[in-house]
Formats: sequence, C-alpha cells, structure tokens
Amino acid sequence: MADKANAHPGAAGRAAAADHPAAIRNVVLVGHSQSGKTSLIESLALASGAINRPGKVEDGTSLSDYDEIEHRQQRSVQLSLVPVTWNGIRINLLDTPGYADFVGELRAGLRAADAALFVVSGADGVDGATRLVWQECAAVGMPRAIVLTHLDAARADFDEMTAVCQEVLGGDDPDAVIPLYLPALGERRSDGTAPVTGLIGLLTRKLFDYGSGQRTERDPDEGHLPLVAEARNRLIEGIIAQSEDESLMDRYLGGEDCDVKTLIEDLEKAVARGTFHPVLAAAPAAEGAKAGLGTVELLELITGGFPTPEEHGIPAVTTPDGKPRPALSCDPAGPLAAEVVKTSSDPYVGRISLVRVFSGTLRPDETVHVSGHGLADRGHEDHDVDERIGALSAPFGKQQRSLDAAIAGDLACVAKLGRAETGDTLSAKDDPLLMAPWVMPDPLLPVAIEAHSKADEDKLSQGLARLVAEDPTMRLEQNPDTHQLVLWCMGEAHRDVALERLRSRYGVQVDTVEHKVSLRETFASPANGRGRHVKQSGGHGQYAICDITVEPLPGGSGIEFVDKVVGGAVPRQFIPSVEKGVRAQAAKGVAAGYPLVDVRVTLVDGKAHSVDSSDAAFQTAGALALRECAAQAKIHLLEPVAEVEVMVPDDYVGAVMSDLSSRRGRVLGTEQAGGGSTLVRASVPEIEISRYAIDLRSMSHGTGRFARAYAQHEPMPQQQAARILESAD
Repeated sequence: MADKANAHPGAAGRAAAADHPAAIRNVVLVGHSQSGKTSLIESLALASGAINRPGKVEDGTSLSDYDEIEHRQQRSVQLSLVPVTWNGIRINLLDTPGYADFVGELRAGLRAADAALFVVSGADGVDGATRLVWQECAAVGMPRAIVLTHLDAARADFDEMTAVCQEVLGGDDPDAVIPLYLPALGERRSDGTAPVTGLIGLLTRKLFDYGSGQRTERDPDEGHLPLVAEARNRLIEGIIAQSEDESLMDRYLGGEDCDVKTLIEDLEKAVARGTFHPVLAAAPAAEGAKAGLGTVELLELITGGFPTPEEHGIPAVTTPDGKPRPALSCDPAGPLAAEVVKTSSDPYVGRISLVRVFSGTLRPDETVHVSGHGLADRGHEDHDVDERIGALSAPFGKQQRSLDAAIAGDLACVAKLGRAETGDTLSAKDDPLLMAPWVMPDPLLPVAIEAHSKADEDKLSQGLARLVAEDPTMRLEQNPDTHQLVLWCMGEAHRDVALERLRSRYGVQVDTVEHKVSLRETFASPANGRGRHVKQSGGHGQYAICDITVEPLPGGSGIEFVDKVVGGAVPRQFIPSVEKGVRAQAAKGVAAGYPLVDVRVTLVDGKAHSVDSSDAAFQTAGALALRECAAQAKIHLLEPVAEVEVMVPDDYVGAVMSDLSSRRGRVLGTEQAGGGSTLVRASVPEIEISRYAIDLRSMSHGTGRFARAYAQHEPMPQQQAARILESAD
C-alpha cells in the first residue's frame, strides 16, 4: 500500500530472494464484462515499468487481448497472464473474461491464483455473476480486494458504490469491506462531472496526486479533512476488529492513538487471511502519463497484503491410481507437482500449456509424467504417459520471454506438451502424482455441426480434437441415435468463439444445423402383421413368410422377441433370422425413422421352402412383418425427459417456475439452499430446454445455474408428434 510505503521502508515486507516463492504473488482479476480488468492490468504494467506507454509492449502490439478474436469482439474470451515486478516481487496478473460463457477460463484463473481482485465498475455496480464468484472465493477462504473503476462516469459515485459492495459482497460482515483511500476530485467539467485526480490515504492522511500524469504526494486540502477523519475512524475500527491483538481495541476506545505501522501490519494479516477486503479506486493512465490513478497503491496492496504461494496451500494429491500421498508444501526442492491451467495453440509454436507449479521446480527439456484427468465424457481422454517438455517462457503480449526454470508458486508457459490438456498434472516420471481436479461447469448448449465441404470433412476430426483439448468446458458428442456431431458449449458467445477458432486457427469451416433430440417410437396398441418375401427370377430364389404379433410394453422394456411357432412352420435355423430382421427394422424405426422400443414381438406362424428359403430371406420377411404391423397400429413418439435442478436467487423463483411450466415441465419441488437462493427441481422434455442455458441467464440476470440429467422417455403430446410424423412422410 502507498500508506505502507510512507509508514516503514519497503512495501514488500515479506520479500525474499527472486528465486523463492515468497517473492511471488499470483492474482486473478474478476469482474463483469467491460468493468475495466484489462485496462487495469495495462495500467499496473505501466506503473511497474513493465511497459513504457499505456497498453503497448515494445513491438507496439497490445499487452493483452491480443488474440484476433478478442480484437474483433472487443472483449476478453480467454485467460491471459501478464507478469510484472514491483519492489522485487514478481506479480502474475491473470486476466479473466467477464462474460458468463467463458466461466471455464475464470475457474482456471481462480485455480492458478492465490488472491483475487474484484473489479467493479463505479457506473454499473456488482452484477449477479460477480456476486456468485465472490461467494465461491469466500467458501474456500481466498483473499479478496475490490477495485472501483469508471469513477469518471456521469452516474458513478464512490461512496454509493462502496455501500453497494458492503451490502452485496460484505454479507454478514459489511465492516470487513472498507475503503483504504478516498478519491480527490479535480475541477468540474462542462457536463457537471469531475475527474478523480488523486487518492487520500486514510491512515497516513496524505494525498497522492495523479493529476499531472505523475504521482506526487502532498497534504490534503482543508475541505477534505472532516471526510477523512470520519472515514479514517471507520477504517481503524474495522482493522482493530480483525486484529489478533485483543488489547488494541481497549487502547483505541481509551483514546490511545494507534500506531500506523501496527495498523498496517494487522490490515495485511487480515487481508492475507481472507477476512478483510479493502476497497480501492483505479483509472487507466492517460497518454504520456507514467502511472494510472491508484496503480501504485494497488501494487503496494498486492505485494504487502496478498498471500505468498507458501501461505495459500496446495490441492490434495494422490498417485495416478488413487492411492493417498502426504500433503505437499510450496517448496522448490520438493517433489514436482504442477498443473496445466490453460491450453492454447500458436500457429508457429504449436501447443502451449500455461502451468502453475505448486511444488518442486520445472525445468526446460526434462521428461515429466502427465496424469489426468477424469473428463473422458467430454472428449478428453485420461492420460498416464511420460512427455518431454520444451522451452519454458513467460508471456508478455504476443512475446514469450525465455525462462531457465519455474519454481514452486510460479506460473510459466510450456511448449510442445503434445498430450497434456487443461487439468492434467505434471510430476516427476519416477514419482507420478495426480492433483485433485477443480470443478468445471457442464456445457449445456448443444450445437449440431457439419463439415462445410469435403476438404473441411477431412480436417474436421483433428481440428475438433485440438479445440476440445484446449477447453474442458466443451464436450464433443457423436450422437448414436441422431448421428449428429454435437459440440456442447456454455452459451452462444462460447459457440461463436469455438466455431471461429475452428475456421481461423485450424482451417476448418463448419455449418450449424438444427439439433435433434433422441426420439423413440412405440406401439400404442397391439397389431398383427405378415411379412412375405417371395421372389423367383431364375436360378436360386428367395422364399420366406412369417406372421407376427406386436404388443406394447411398459417404458424401459426395450425389444422383447418371443417364439411361439408350432409344427415347424418356420424351421428352427431361421427363427434367429426373423428376430434379427425385426430388431434391425426396429433400430431404423417404423414411422418417422426413430428407434422402436418397449414392444413384445411374437413370431406365431410362417412358411418356408426347402430350396429357396435362406437367412437373408427371413431377415427381410421379419422386417416387412414389423412394418405391416406399424401400418395397422397407432404409433406413439416418445421424447427424452430430463430431471432439471435450477439454483436461482429467491427473487427469480416465481419466474423460473412459470417458465418451466411453459416448457411442459413438471415442478417436483423446491428447497431453500441458503444464501438467499432456492433449488427448483423439475422434470422437463429435453426438446424444450435446448436453449435453456441462454434463457435462464437472461431470466435471472446471470445468477441462475442449472444441471440436467436424462430421466426417461415419455409419450410426446399428440399435436407435436403429429407434426413430426407428417414431416417424415
């Protein structure tokens, strides 16, 4: 903190040698889209001297959001790393997308980080998705701070937004969300707004002025003092409430003036524990400026208050076959345990893996063991192989700066890991380990795709495999019933980025087609049918006749075949042929081309020829008999029904239940889930929830989540079934 820099030498009180975990801070930036995360990272890089002009590296390219898709969409769509150095501390800044579709990138950033900066727009406030992430961080005790941006906007108000953060994010302890600085305003503009030109440190009572483009220090104006005194008292009381020194409160209430150094030390300890969440303000640097508003103060907070990797702890590890292992520590000399938190492809370098090293030291050109990762259902195969890694580097914009090693607690990019995917563990080849995976949300938006041309078809398989390897929130499915190739995504934006990457990065053009659900057919009533296959056209003929009955069975029964032929009307060797023909026709369907299920087919009679009957002839006769039965009976279409669980804030429960009913859903019950949320359980036809991931987000303003699981097939309403049957004719 800037206050700290004026209180005692060196903001990095826990600084150590550059090759020690104590000299590393891993910080993830969280916030809604357009809240200013990327601009803030660029300002921090400028203030730290990592770049010499806002947002640009030496080659003139953008420091972040340098991906072509990000340029076109004007928003972050992937996790990016920007390392900077401040007072001898290496700070790994992880920029995450703010749009809900890219929550997988956000979760990867949370996994790689030891603390979080929540970036909140002073004009837009705290959205529901940001609140959910805050609660997730609180559940695991991750240290957090809040940065207010866009304070120059017409409707922005620092005090009001601080109060919102205290109410929405502070929860049961709003006094743990308190500003460390007050904004100082410059001259009013013609539109009535006033720029924030400086920050007043509440502990040191000094004004840090950024109005000239450089940070200078002076005493605040007389008019500021009453506001400073009031806010300072609230801050001191908040710090003392978090202090481990119980006598400090008694001394303060007794009128004793608390030592600023002691207050800062207690503040830092509370921040590192995750029990105190300071509020700061920041703004991007103007062209030609040396630092953006609040960036020095923020760098001081990160280096002095956020925990080192040693303090944050390490995920549990086992052997690849699940046997327990002793807990690891963040020790560069310990067993190697690293995790791939992001996988990307570079057209020139190939696959690049962003790796967080939790224990040990990772070095270039060594052979490591790759273990992981339990997502086979999403198209990610499990790994248990040795691989030789390539060069290590630290990204900086489009550049990759070479590293000699990556120690415990650090992040690095690894080249040429051909098999490793996001979520995999890297360990020593003679001591393989597997880290407990982090939770990834299920992709719930199905997108059916087809190759645009024959040339695209030849490259499609490889392109999709590489795409899915990069993104564990994506699932690839070859539906055995509809024969569609389905890419399951998090939402429309996720879908658009995935298809654009297929086109631009892997040279594969695909077309989207209507997604089909796996319907079934069944008989609504018993029926009789004869299959007659008699042909004589010179040479060996074909002769087979069989009579069958079909009757419906309860759901889930499948196809049951019964032989009741008497007197050898159908020779014993051809009865399996009839069954084979019936089952083959059932798989193709008898009305609209969907598999037939839940019927009993009984072979009751037939005829054969001593010379012309054959296995093939009776297979054909069995299929014909089943089709004739279908022509006489009423056929029901069965649709898949899913058990759906929707977690939503209490304010939206009514809207969600009404919407589910409109989708032909049956609400099965609700229960309180705590934290002002309700879990709604319902049974809903899958055809009605193909776009539910999008609709629920809109309905709940980004705060709703749902899970789905196949339950059973049930008869489709007659009107809808009639339309499908008519279109199949």
